[in-house]
Amino acid sequence: MNILDKIIADKHKEVKLKKSLIPVTQLENSVLFERKTNSLANALRTSATGIIAEHKRRSPSKSVINQNVSVQDVAEGYEKADVCGMSVLTDGKYFGGSLDDLLLARSSVKMPLLRKEFIIDEYQLLEAKAHGADAILLIAAVLTRDQIKSLSEFAKSLSLDVLLEVHNQEELQKSIMPSLDMLGVNNRNLKTFEVSTDISKSLSTQIPDDFVKVSESGISSIEAIKDLKQYDYKGFLIGENFMKTENPGASAIEFIKQLK
Repeated sequence: MNILDKIIADKHKEVKLKKSLIPVTQLENSVLFERKTNSLANALRTSATGIIAEHKRRSPSKSVINQNVSVQDVAEGYEKADVCGMSVLTDGKYFGGSLDDLLLARSSVKMPLLRKEFIIDEYQLLEAKAHGADAILLIAAVLTRDQIKSLSEFAKSLSLDVLLEVHNQEELQKSIMPSLDMLGVNNRNLKTFEVSTDISKSLSTQIPDDFVKVSESGISSIEAIKDLKQYDYKGFLIGENFMKTENPGASAIEFIKQLK
């Protein structure tokens, strides 16, 4: 069993427990549930930089990245840097995140927020909506085509944008459907954890123009972004590059200044 299989097995247990503790009606009655969402896909389409900056405390491959900064400070710093949106990791066991992080980010900023999570159940989409998310991530590697279809359609019914993440051609081919807004290519090989933007480049021609193309993981230089823009990528998910510094917001400001 690889790390992704372990995470998904744990996620099934976690969702089952949450469902028994917090009923759907409680999520639907939350203050933020009726909030008008702010489209991340539209923000990327019209942006000069396309940066989606991430809040991530740790990861299975890197252990601790940054436990010292508050999510509010990071969110405010990112908004000041004029990023397109913020990705908030909400997995607790493997990434040290929580839905409270999403809530705190929402209370601090107006920009689009992406709930980055291992989504396997519609219940998690209701959670995302209730905690102020504007967009959600679906990972093709852990979902069947039917699951991608039903989850993305349910997300759209909640006015949430959908970013679908793929790692290879096979995942991309099973995933293309009208209920997606953004198609993300993860540059990290899930088996070896090696990172290369070559996979983003090779898959770029197979992603229809209807979708906003997003490149994820291992993007740490201005050159990498300029290079990927030639392949029609509009979005660039950057996590550790900002989070490994003492002040992620200031790092993002400096990075974007150079990019412009």
